[in-house]
Amino acid sequence: MRADDLVLTPYGVRFCGRVIPCSIGRGGLSHNKREGDGATPIGTHQIVGLLYRPDRITPPSDWATPIGPGDLWSDDVNDPDYNHMVRAPHPFGHEKLRRADPLYDLIILTDWNWPVSEKGRGSAIFLHQWRKPHHPTEGCIAFRRDHLRWIAARISDQTKLIVQA
Repeated sequence: MRADDLVLTPYGVRFCGRVIPCSIGRGGLSHNKREGDGATPIGTHQIVGLLYRPDRITPPSDWATPIGPGDLWSDDVNDPDYNHMVRAPHPFGHEKLRRADPLYDLIILTDWNWPVSEKGRGSAIFLHQWRKPHHPTEGCIAFRRDHLRWIAARISDQTKLIVQA
């Protein structure tokens, strides 16, 4: 474990000498993540990307990628592009990345079930903004907006998310 790894603890995520409050999936932690179970998968996950809404926030780092109006994330197990970013129009089930609410204004991507996706093992585990303090997610890890921005400004492609039981 390194100081710049994000480590989920019972008190929040430990990162760069701080413990940051967060929300996890409504299904708790799981060794056997499945699509739709609402669980946060246990394991070590690499940070593989950083997305942001350029119409709402400035880039949090020089390697952040803007989210465009047609950007989606496939969560349909029948989709050949399951658990990958896709563009609208898209005939399979998906989640809009450019949402009306601020939850996805900033997204830190992990390598959960990616880039080679096993059907039904669960789609993306994002780090994103929470709805309200400690409100459960669909499996992602969520933070207060300013905390998420603070994290995003300090992560690198070497940062890992470590979720332990």
